[in-house]
Amino acid sequence: MLNKFLVITAVSLMSLIIVSCDRDSASEAKKVTKKKETEIVQNNSKRWYTSSQSMRGRQVFKDNCATCHGDKGQGLAEDWRKPLANDTYPAPPLNGTAHTWHHSKEALLRTINNGGIPLGGTMPQFKDSLTDKQKEEVLAYVMSLWPNNIYMAWKERNPS
Repeated sequence: MLNKFLVITAVSLMSLIIVSCDRDSASEAKKVTKKKETEIVQNNSKRWYTSSQSMRGRQVFKDNCATCHGDKGQGLAEDWRKPLANDTYPAPPLNGTAHTWHHSKEALLRTINNGGIPLGGTMPQFKDSLTDKQKEEVLAYVMSLWPNNIYMAWKERNPS
């Protein structure tokens, strides 16, 4: 009877170990697959800027743009497409949920330089208050807020 108990216990432990190892292998395989999928997405969406540029741009954005565009570029107006009482438009979101991604880098830099007044907004011009490097870094930060699918759509529109 004792031998039968020991055999059953040993078989049960072996089964548990095998199932556990199999579960660990499956879990590891899922991790590897997920990592490869992430690498593919990242490789397919290589961005024109570095993470350092984006991080520096975050501070410039915070100091110069967040008051109107929101601290994460989410916009502050209920509807950025609707003119305000003074017939100007509110600052749009820059996080990929509005039209910013429709524009080339050159057009976005032109808006930073000349402001939004010529376009019906109230954004001041930053031509003389930000360096060219800071403007590029702000764009890097703004584009870092865009999900990969939005960035890829922008990249398709702006291949150069």
